[in-house]
Amino acid sequence: MGGVQSFREMCDSTKNTNVRLSLPAVCVVWQTAMIILFGIFIRYNEESDPHWVDLKKHKNISDIENDFYFRYPSFQDVHVMIFVGFGFLMTFLKRYSFGGVGFNFLIAAFGLQWALLMQGWFHFLDHADWKIKIGVENLINADFCVAGCLIAYGALLGKVSPVQLMVLTLFGITLFAVEEYIILNLIHARDAGGSMVIHTFGGYYGLSISWMLYRPNLDQSSRLHGSAYHSDVFAMIGTLFLWMFWPSFNSAISDHGDGQHRAVINTYLTLASTVLTAVAVSSLYQKHGKLDMVHIQNSTLAGGVAVGTAAEFMLMPYGSLIVGFCCGLLSTLGYIYITPFLEKYMKIQDTCGIHNLHAMPGVLGGIVGAITAAAATESVYGHEGLINTFEFKDDFKDMVPTRQGGHQAAGLCVALCFGIGGGLIVGAILRLPIWGDPADDNCFDDEAYWELPEDEENTPPILQYNNHMRNKDIADTNFTMEQVSRSRP
Repeated sequence: MGGVQSFREMCDSTKNTNVRLSLPAVCVVWQTAMIILFGIFIRYNEESDPHWVDLKKHKNISDIENDFYFRYPSFQDVHVMIFVGFGFLMTFLKRYSFGGVGFNFLIAAFGLQWALLMQGWFHFLDHADWKIKIGVENLINADFCVAGCLIAYGALLGKVSPVQLMVLTLFGITLFAVEEYIILNLIHARDAGGSMVIHTFGGYYGLSISWMLYRPNLDQSSRLHGSAYHSDVFAMIGTLFLWMFWPSFNSAISDHGDGQHRAVINTYLTLASTVLTAVAVSSLYQKHGKLDMVHIQNSTLAGGVAVGTAAEFMLMPYGSLIVGFCCGLLSTLGYIYITPFLEKYMKIQDTCGIHNLHAMPGVLGGIVGAITAAAATESVYGHEGLINTFEFKDDFKDMVPTRQGGHQAAGLCVALCFGIGGGLIVGAILRLPIWGDPADDNCFDDEAYWELPEDEENTPPILQYNNHMRNKDIADTNFTMEQVSRSRP
C-alpha cells in the first residue's frame, strides 16, 4: 500500500502545462514513423492502381463497378461526422471550444494513419508480398477506428493535455484493431454499425481512463464546467451533422444491395423515434416542462448507436422504432440520474456523458443484435438471404441463427473487456506526471494550450468565487456570487 500511495503522490505532483517540447516531439517523431511504415507496407489496391485498366478488360467490367463509386458517398458522410460532427459536439463548454474541435482534429488526423496500418495488418495484408492494399473501404474503416478514440476523449474533455490525447489514440487504435479482429473474424459476430466494436469499446475505454485520472478537487474548475448560450448552439451543429449522417455510418461497410438499404432505413427510423422520446423525458423531468439542451444534443443521437449491430438485420420498421424509444428513454434518464451517481459514488468524471450516449446504448445495441440474430429464420430471410446476411460461409457454413446469437453476445463481452481492461492500463500510463496535463483549478480552459484572442484573455471569470480566480482583487475578498450558468449533469 505504501508503494501505491507513493505512486499516487508522485502522479499528483505540481502540474506544468508547458508542452512546447513534448507536443512537437511527439507529433514529429510519430509522423516520421508513419511515413516510414507507410513506405514499407502501404500500397494501392487493385481498384485504385493504374492496372485497373487491365483488370477491367480481363473481367469485362466497367469503371462503374469500381468500389469507389459505391463507397465514396458513405465515406464523405462518415468523414464529416468524424471531423465536424464529433468536433462541434464537444464545443459546449464555455471556455473550451478550441480544445474541443482542435484536439478532435489532432486525434483524428493521427489516428486514421495509425488505423490504416493496424487494421491493414489484421485484415488487408497481402501474404504474397506482405503489403497492405488500401482503397476507399479502408478509409471508412480507419474513420470508424478513430471514432472509438474520439468517444473516449469525450469523457476526458477539458482535463487532459494534447500529448496525453496522442498517447490515448496510439493505444486506443491498437486495442481497437485487436478487439475488432477478434469480434469480427475469430468470433464471427456481425456489427455493421459498430455498437459493440466502436461504441461499447470506446465508451468504456474512456470511462476507465477517466476513473484512473479521477480528480478529487475538480470542483475548483466548476466555474468553467458548464455551457453558455453560444457554445450550446455550436454543439447543436455537431448534433445535427451526426444525426443526419448516422444512416451512412451504420450502412457504410454493409454489403451492396439489400443489407445496406435495410441499414439506412432501420437507422433512419430509430433516430426519429429517439428524438421524440428524449424530448418527452427531458420535458417531463423539468418542473415547468422546459427542455434541457444537454439531452437534445446527446440523447437524440443514442438510437443511432443502439441500432448499429442489428442495422442490416430484419429488425423490421416497428422494431427500429421500439429500439429508438427504449434508447431515448435510457440515455436521457442516464444524464439525469446515472451520470451524477457515477461521479459521486464511482469516482468517474464523465465530461460529455459518453456513458449515456455511447456506452449504455452500445451495450443495448449488442443485446438487440444478439436477440435479432438468434431469432432469424429462413422463412423471413430466405435461404440465400440468411447466408448472405450472417455470412454463413467457409469455416462458418454450418452455423445456425441461434448459435450466431451466442456469438453476438460473446462479441459484446470482448468489447467490454478490451474497453475496461485497456482503459485501466492506459489510464495508469496517462497518470504519470510527464504529460503536461492541467491542474485541478485550470481544467476546461483553452488558455492552458491555446493562444486566445486578447479580449478573451483579459476577461476575468466572475461567475463563482474561488481562491484561484485571475482577478486577484476579487479573490482576496469574501465576495461571492451565485453561479448563473448551468453545468452539464
